[in-house]
Amino acid sequence: MVYTPRSARRGALLAGSMAVLGLLTACGNGQTVHSDPPITASGTAAPATDASTPVADASTPSAPGSPAAPSAGSPTPTRAASTAVSRATGTSGSAGATAATGTRCHTSELRASVGRNDPGAGQENFPLVLTNASHRTCTLRGFPGAAFVSAGGAQLGPDPRRESGSATTVTLRPGQSAWAGLTFSNPEVSGARTAKPAALLITPPDERDHLKVAWTGGAVPVSGNSSSVFLTVFSPGSAP
Repeated sequence: MVYTPRSARRGALLAGSMAVLGLLTACGNGQTVHSDPPITASGTAAPATDASTPVADASTPSAPGSPAAPSAGSPTPTRAASTAVSRATGTSGSAGATAATGTRCHTSELRASVGRNDPGAGQENFPLVLTNASHRTCTLRGFPGAAFVSAGGAQLGPDPRRESGSATTVTLRPGQSAWAGLTFSNPEVSGARTAKPAALLITPPDERDHLKVAWTGGAVPVSGNSSSVFLTVFSPGSAP
């Protein structure tokens, strides 16, 4: 007869009781008890994850030729390009604003002239004409800049003021022109102090460089009563 220590007999009895209790509980809940042994795999176990969210193995390389998906914190290529375009152009990033910026006539592409005076009701009215001298189609929109200067280059009188009016985009094919009005009261009528400019500097809308045109329109008001000079927005053509 093999002697079994009391502690071993007690442990075996306890284990048998727990097994019987587990079988009774499973049967009472209507569950099926599987006797298949658990399947184990070699290697290190991955942390538990939610079964509804697939987890990509960072150590597994992606298939050749498959593009990498952008990270959650990175913009998609389309958004990045739009942003890039918006920063680069300083625009809202809309199509209309981008087109207007890209087709604007630059000073180097234009030729300036001053048309014939069309006086009326004590007013002197000169058209300032810009002609597209380039080989591409471009646009003008808004007011020109203008300043009368002496032979030495000093400005005569204050900067012209802008008359009210709605700006429209004027499209100029090569050789086509647009004009803006330059108007002031006849100094002989208003009594303003005058000066005789040597030239008129004309700056296209949204440009910094100007075009210089010889002034042959006589004396212009530079101070005193009714000495303001006014400008209008550009319109198609070379005269009203």
